[in-house]
Amino acid sequence: MDVRIRFHPSGKTLQVPPGTTLLEAAHEAGLPMASACGADGICGRCGVRVLTGFAALSAETEPERLVKQRNRIDPAARLACRARVSGDVEVTATYW
Repeated sequence: MDVRIRFHPSGKTLQVPPGTTLLEAAHEAGLPMASACGADGICGRCGVRVLTGFAALSAETEPERLVKQRNRIDPAARLACRARVSGDVEVTATYW
């Protein structure tokens, strides 16, 4: 069963299969999202803030936490290339 991702403030909503990354979903929705490292979780440019459904995302790994720290990304943010959905979520980024 697909899960729903809502992107704020664009208002776009997308149904995706569980296991899809937030980066994949944003691109499928036609939303811009930087990923200089090719979605390898290294550059930290795909940081998003989770508004609802934080528990419906894969757990943050130590490498993700270190990339956020090194790139001065808010510790509460998630890297969209690393966060896989298992349930409905709502996310935001300043550039949507």
